[in-house]
Amino acid sequence: MAAKQEEWKDEYQKICELLRHHSYKLTPQRQTILKAFLENEDQHLSAEDTFMMVKHNYPDIGLATVYRTLDLLAELGILQKNDFGDGRSRYEFNRKDEHHHHHLICIKCGNVSEFDGDLLESLEAEIEKRNGYQVVDHDLKFYGYCNKCKSTLD
Repeated sequence: MAAKQEEWKDEYQKICELLRHHSYKLTPQRQTILKAFLENEDQHLSAEDTFMMVKHNYPDIGLATVYRTLDLLAELGILQKNDFGDGRSRYEFNRKDEHHHHHLICIKCGNVSEFDGDLLESLEAEIEKRNGYQVVDHDLKFYGYCNKCKSTLD
């Protein structure tokens, strides 16, 4: 657990430096939101989810502030903004140094989980070879039923 907290602290410092580099203040609201994402780094949080998490530690924060902060963090490349087709944007850390992952979205309960393993690398290479097109990113989502919901379909 101590190693994880050190990792969070390092990540937090990098983000703070990036914000300062772009002349943004590190307000208490932004600090609280960043900490919520660091503590829930495996989650795909909406603005509403984030608001519910942070309002306990920072009761004066408004939902509009959360939306603005999430959009700013996405604009700076700190967070990745995702659309999973449920009418709410979800955010997760943009891990440029990690291997690409894909999302599995349950169409019954809305649960979002990740599928590690980039099966599209060979397809990207083929596209580049055949078309001379340089692929810089891709986004793949699978929609279906999670194990829990699948068992209730019968």
